[in-house]
Amino acid sequence: MADGDGLGEAAAAAASPLAPAPGLSPPPGWRERLRAGLAGTGASLWFVAGLGLLYALRVPLRLCENLAAVTVFLNSLTPKFYVALTGTSSLISGLIFIFEWWYFHKHGTSFIEQVSISHLRPLMGGTETSISEPGSPSSNRESETSRHNLSECKVWRNPLNLFRGAEYRRYTWVTGKEPLTYYDMNLSAQDHQTFFTCDTDFLRPSDTVMQKAWRERNPPARIKAAYQALELNNDCATAYVLLAEEEATTIVDAERLFKQALKAGETIYRRSQQCQHQSPQHEAQLRRDTNVLVYIKRRLAMCARKLGRIREAVKIMRDLMKEFPPLTLLNIHENLLESLLELQAYADVQAVLAKYDDISLPKSAAICYTAALLKTRTVSDKFSPETASRRGLSTAEINAVEAIHRAVEFNPHVPKYLLEMKSLILPPEHILKRGDSEAIAYAFFHLQHWKRIEGALNLLQCTWEGTFRMIPYPLEKGHLFYPYPSCTETADRELLPTFHHVSVYPKKELPFFIHFTAGLCSSTAMIALLTHQFPEIMGVFAKAFCSEPPDSPGMTVMDENKQYRRQLRFFGSTSPSPDC
Repeated sequence: MADGDGLGEAAAAAASPLAPAPGLSPPPGWRERLRAGLAGTGASLWFVAGLGLLYALRVPLRLCENLAAVTVFLNSLTPKFYVALTGTSSLISGLIFIFEWWYFHKHGTSFIEQVSISHLRPLMGGTETSISEPGSPSSNRESETSRHNLSECKVWRNPLNLFRGAEYRRYTWVTGKEPLTYYDMNLSAQDHQTFFTCDTDFLRPSDTVMQKAWRERNPPARIKAAYQALELNNDCATAYVLLAEEEATTIVDAERLFKQALKAGETIYRRSQQCQHQSPQHEAQLRRDTNVLVYIKRRLAMCARKLGRIREAVKIMRDLMKEFPPLTLLNIHENLLESLLELQAYADVQAVLAKYDDISLPKSAAICYTAALLKTRTVSDKFSPETASRRGLSTAEINAVEAIHRAVEFNPHVPKYLLEMKSLILPPEHILKRGDSEAIAYAFFHLQHWKRIEGALNLLQCTWEGTFRMIPYPLEKGHLFYPYPSCTETADRELLPTFHHVSVYPKKELPFFIHFTAGLCSSTAMIALLTHQFPEIMGVFAKAFCSEPPDSPGMTVMDENKQYRRQLRFFGSTSPSPDC
């Protein structure tokens, strides 16, 4: 998506004769001005009143005498007390620092700042800065930005998602780790209920059982329900789909079950086509049966791709795209791109990109990085950084670099996985466009295609970081796309397993309280160490800050003798020093 989409709306609003002039608003009334003035001077009035009250009560509260007593108490403390005080402060601040560091790396924010904003700010009278009028330009900009952020942060079904039984569960058996999160599996359950159920399921007992099966959280319960549906109807296509996805432990078994599902699904689909115009319920049933048939054929194509029958997979995908063109939201073209790259049919890849790399269609990492790979392929084998810096870049090299910058701007997380600077994990079943989850899904399947082209990764390594110099503030302004959304980190933490370190862009600076607690811990530890090693010198410093000047007016000889005896006790000496 380009930034130019909003220019037409702005021009239309400016050309409208009823549109208000930007920047003009009705003058505030006397009540608003009075309220604003009181809000601005309230803090200073309270401060002045507090100082006046403190000055008036200085004699009844005996402030001078209490201050002198505190000074005497501080002078009577030994260095051991200061060692214990600073050591305890260092320990407490160190524990706070460790907790803040852990919380920041786990949740991406400071715990103290979060508590302050959520709980302390309302108690202190903090309010929102301002409320824009519904028709004001600022309100329009905010609504447009929020609309773009919502579209950018939409979670999509991964077009190359793996099989649960044959791939995800095998990973769990080997490593003991769960590759899928509960949030990801819950989204898949919602997808299955949307694709494989409709309002007429109660007419067929097997579909009623499968409707309950898709809602089950326990995998054995879902598998048991699928077998119950097959007992009621041996041609229940969705039951075979569930068994192929979750019970089959190999791709061969999954393909066998999907072929049975295809046979049953085609029969049901032809039957629904004949009855589609009888009632709205029959139309809904046809949409459901169409979804089931497309899903089965797509998974069969993926089975053929995984088993090495790539040309067969390409044929199935091309037939699907011709037979069901409205189902572009399923992103079958991304499966086709990956299979064509495996065949090294780069001309066919370019033809697919020419059709789907359009400004009106949603972008993806597969489209942007595949376009960059094709342009990189023409120059990567002869590219050298030294030669390019000496003679400059040719036209083809400039086009390749610009394509890489375009791809990196769309998803800046991908290069670290392609360059193997960050370890890969199994991709989730759902991805977030421009997020870390999409980067993992792309690199998991396309890393081999980049390695196959000589010099492609070298050119990527030399040029990808230049994108960040072009866009110094990615959250505020984009170069070719909309500004990078700030919600990707939260969604990726829900989609990706906990053992994976989520990639964050732009990289967040450490919060203030982490620096503050680290400095407090270090300084108090240093003071404790110096006080323990050099008690006399530190005692002199403490006295310089806490004691009164010895030659101050009004100090009697008895007061000087008391102060001298306190100094002797403070330094641990039993006899007077001749220098005194």
